[in-house]
Amino acid sequence: QVQLVESGGGLVQAGDSLRLSCAASGRFFSNYEMGWFRQAPGKEREFVARISWSVDIVADSVKGRFTISRDNAKNTMYLQMSSLKPEDTAVYYCAARDGEYQPWKYWGQGTQVTVSS
Repeated sequence: QVQLVESGGGLVQAGDSLRLSCAASGRFFSNYEMGWFRQAPGKEREFVARISWSVDIVADSVKGRFTISRDNAKNTMYLQMSSLKPEDTAVYYCAARDGEYQPWKYWGQGTQVTVSS
């Protein structure tokens, strides 16, 4: 069982930067593939980025602006967001799964990011 807790959200202006964190409890954090998703009001949840031992991938919509990373010693994953845009406004969720082709099994409660123009 893995519990995930996001933090670092807030209200920023367009062009600002923000770093989200996802702290995981439980064992074997390094074995999980971790990911970030977001959901804007009235829209479906969408993929933002994922990271495993061998690969890290970000969605085209955030490529060049967002960076995903993880510190296995701290059981924590990060999402560094820069050049934020109003359309990045959403609730950001972290998630974990057992492998690349497995369903996302564990989810955090989400953290709100609001970007004003």
